Amino acid sequence: MYSGFLIVIIPLVLGYLVELKQAKHIHWINVCTNKMIYVILFLMGISLSHLDNFSQNIQNIGLYSFTVLSCVSIANLMALWGLDKRLTKTIAGEGESLSKWHLILESLQLIFVIAAGFILGLFVSSELIDIDAISEGALILLLLFIGCQLRNSGMKLREILLNTWGIKIAVVMMLSSWLGGMAAALLLEIPLTNGLALASGFGWYSLSGILITDGLSPVFGGAAFIIDLGRELLAILIIPSLIRLYPSTAIGYAGATAMDFTLPMIQKSGGNSYVPLAIVSGFILSLSSPLFISVFLAL
Repeated sequence: MYSGFLIVIIPLVLGYLVELKQAKHIHWINVCTNKMIYVILFLMGISLSHLDNFSQNIQNIGLYSFTVLSCVSIANLMALWGLDKRLTKTIAGEGESLSKWHLILESLQLIFVIAAGFILGLFVSSELIDIDAISEGALILLLLFIGCQLRNSGMKLREILLNTWGIKIAVVMMLSSWLGGMAAALLLEIPLTNGLALASGFGWYSLSGILITDGLSPVFGGAAFIIDLGRELLAILIIPSLIRLYPSTAIGYAGATAMDFTLPMIQKSGGNSYVPLAIVSGFILSLSSPLFISVFLAL
């Protein structure tokens, strides 16, 4: 029951224990992490091609994705908007426009990686390759790299604890995501733990899809990928219009990506003053996502 939990936690912790001193080593870890993400998404595509009753399963993926993304997004936006109203904080900053389409294209290219794996899988028999064992080994290696990345991200515990606004954003984001996930699970008539796991990606599509594929099935994993990719694409679109009036909403909805992929959009649209807030919130959600996904999958 807890084997999946241990597969996630042990390599993540081991990676987090590794402290790198030289910039070239940190760069190497970042490059390896990016490459492993593409490899595992490619393997996910192969897994999808080996599904029985594919037409029915692809409909389920679409239904799960739309329902969970809708419920979670509504819950997030309402809760984060309430946080903005309560805090009534603003940060002065000169924002500039940034091309959304470039970021969107970078996200969409991951879909093409999955599609390439799917096409290859159509020509490779599942008896010739143990895709589950290969995917699990690649996942363990990826989690080692991610743990190392988090340790060497530059965030110190003291910096996180002192930024209470960033902590509040992350907590509200998590709690509202779980409420949305439970509502979606009731609508879809699936186990609550599955809904909670799907809602715990917090926008980290390159990891949530992989973990849930390994813990549940390629159908749920494919849905998790689309849910969190959809969140990122929506975040890219709404950040420029919300960041100045509703910073908690804009930064919080970006989820785990606020510390990396959507950070340039936050910086350019809101100004440098919002960067520490985004990094703290994104760091907490990045650390929490694999932990909570593995917990809900183990229940």
